Amino acid sequence: MPLMSLPLIPATPAGPAPARRALLTRRVRLLVAAAITYNVIEAVVALGAGTVASSTALIGFGLDSVIEVASATAVAWQFAGPDPQARERVALRVIAVSFFALAAYVTVEAVRALLGGAEAAHSPVGLVLAGLSVIVMPVLSAAQRRAGRELGSRSAVADSKQTLLCTYLSVVLLVGLALNGLFGWSWADPVAALVIAVVAVREGRDAWRGDTCCATCGPVGPQA
Repeated sequence: MPLMSLPLIPATPAGPAPARRALLTRRVRLLVAAAITYNVIEAVVALGAGTVASSTALIGFGLDSVIEVASATAVAWQFAGPDPQARERVALRVIAVSFFALAAYVTVEAVRALLGGAEAAHSPVGLVLAGLSVIVMPVLSAAQRRAGRELGSRSAVADSKQTLLCTYLSVVLLVGLALNGLFGWSWADPVAALVIAVVAVREGRDAWRGDTCCATCGPVGPQA
């Protein structure tokens, strides 16, 4: 059959319809605001409890919350502009750097703990905080990831991974504090924290490359 006689197939517009895109953009903004609010509270509680108990794990967890606030703020800044896509690359860079900073801090503190750092006291406040974060963070992460993927936003998906990483750290903290309190196994938390550091480096690398979204996501920012 000659090429010109083939039936024309109407082009399907890429991404969600304008009304759906506006709804998803508002949803991402709300989820980011919720993540920032929770992480600010989490940081204050964890840093305070960690200082009282001399817990490196709790202090590290609090600093992780500060890093997550920076990541979520980058996404909030992106979606506050009239053209979020144009700000995507900068937001991804901020998220990637926050992952690398988290990995560096966790690694240093874990090695210090393994080499004979000060033993932490039992912290009921830390246990409650870690348990609550294990419940809250996966819900926020899943909601933001779904909206980000449908919207085609790599930065929103990258930030949802940052939130999910907080879940892993919450589990590490919960197990570490529990084992230390019950059995005196002070090595459990830093060993698990080193695994989290490896995951953080991988996620930071993916965010830097823009490799954080599903196949439907388009290119990051303006292309040459």
